Amino acid sequence: MDELLSCYLEYLQVEKGYSSNTLAAYRSDLQDFIVSINLTSSIDIKEVTRDKLATYIYNLHKKQNSPATIARRIASLRGFFRFLCLENILELDPTINMETPKLAQKLPRVLSIDEVDILLREPQDNSPFSVRDKAMLELLYATGMRVSELVNLDLMQVDLEIGFVRCIGKGDKERIIPLGSLAIRWVKAYLDFARLKLSKVKTTNAIFLNNHGKRLTRQGFWKIIKKHGLAKGINKDITPHTLRHSFATHLLANGADLRSVQELLGHADVATTQIYTHLTKTRLKQVYESTHPRA
Repeated sequence: MDELLSCYLEYLQVEKGYSSNTLAAYRSDLQDFIVSINLTSSIDIKEVTRDKLATYIYNLHKKQNSPATIARRIASLRGFFRFLCLENILELDPTINMETPKLAQKLPRVLSIDEVDILLREPQDNSPFSVRDKAMLELLYATGMRVSELVNLDLMQVDLEIGFVRCIGKGDKERIIPLGSLAIRWVKAYLDFARLKLSKVKTTNAIFLNNHGKRLTRQGFWKIIKKHGLAKGINKDITPHTLRHSFATHLLANGADLRSVQELLGHADVATTQIYTHLTKTRLKQVYESTHPRA
């Protein structure tokens, strides 16, 4: 089983181009399955039947795992057994027609435009850390990047003269995102002043650095945005993804088309982007009332 799992993860990495975070999630889900199956008996993969899978899923429910967790585990199993069939290790896929728990559609948390303005107010001082934080927050809201994409940016990926950032997203897919004037201004201020103060390792290409002069981590930026949210008195749970959600919602509310927002966010499927349309019904009602002759 361990060998099969390693082969599958290598397939996902090489053939599908999945990120290290996605691979880690698949590994965790499938290792949990392997351990759970082996708790009852030592069995060959060919002996895994629909009944054994059903028992595993039942036990997940019994342990009060959330529907989202169970749905993710089922998706991991489906991918794994599909791979085994493609490699002719199995003749039949025991996950075919396996039901997935229905998930309640959770609308993403977003900030209002006024709350974003409060969060992105001028830094209280001109210290390297304040200028760095301001540049990161402006850049995140200006582009809608994922936090992993933000902290992994290298110097060569940002062109402030033309006003674009070259972003490497999930599956190493590249997209070009335009920058607004405020983001350009603050990133330039950071690169011209603050980064020079923070840089201690002259060879690093990372744009955003921590107090040790090394690349800032996702966890590090998570603490930064939490700190600024509390300091500005915003009474919401703010995460890096909150600004990504706000970016998409504000674009759609102000008339951007869905396909353009999909491309900016780097979504493979427009259905993923459509969740933001639920947050723009007020805007749709206003357009209807102002344009329909009998509204």
